[in-house]
Amino acid sequence: MRKFLTIAAAALLMCSCGPSANVLYYWGGKASDGVTRYEDRFYEAYGKSQSPESLCAMLYVYEDMLQNPGGERGVVPPGICAEYGYLLLKPETAAAFAESASKRERAIYERSDYAAYFPEYGLKLLQKELELYPESRKFIEPLLKKFAGK
Repeated sequence: MRKFLTIAAAALLMCSCGPSANVLYYWGGKASDGVTRYEDRFYEAYGKSQSPESLCAMLYVYEDMLQNPGGERGVVPPGICAEYGYLLLKPETAAAFAESASKRERAIYERSDYAAYFPEYGLKLLQKELELYPESRKFIEPLLKKFAGK
């Protein structure tokens, strides 16, 4: 009996080790060095090497995460709609995208009048964050008031 319990305990421990195949959210796929594309692009867009090109790449990853929610929950990770929406609401984002986006990056949006489309889409994304994660209301409502006058 003792031998059986030892083997069962060892098997249980071995099953709990290692990376889990089940991931709650899709973070844009894998990039380099074992990080996700979201982490990789986020560091480029907001880290030392900020550039209009890195901003455009970040927008592409956000849209990919939004259009292809995966993981166990099948929804966009918490905060992504808010981050993405806020970035689109910043006036300099549309100008940088219009000047620096690649053809592939431009193809993700249904319209090309970025100065008009980005603020509209950004507000929709903030609303979507509230729908998906109502607990974010305390953070999102002030942004909606600021940008939409609500």
